Amino acid sequence: MGIIAFIILGLIAGVIAKWIMPGKDPGGIIVTALIGIAGAIIGGFLAGALFDADPMDEFWDVSSWLTAIVGAIILLALYRMFVGTKDRPRTT
Repeated sequence: MGIIAFIILGLIAGVIAKWIMPGKDPGGIIVTALIGIAGAIIGGFLAGALFDADPMDEFWDVSSWLTAIVGAIILLALYRMFVGTKDRPRTT
């Protein structure tokens, strides 16, 4: 899969992850796009390591989309855990 297709896949995966996990996030569309691209990379590596699969072979392959979306959801959850903590009120 070419780099342009990989970036497009990551962008769409980031938007789908944001749609699945709605809520307030620090950052805008740029952060969502970066999370999607990184999620696609991480999802592909995890699928290769855990299932001995190569989900990044084809752009229209279901496994490519699923691993990218799951990776983006995982990264979005981690992003909310670590970056979203500074907005919480402090208790003394």
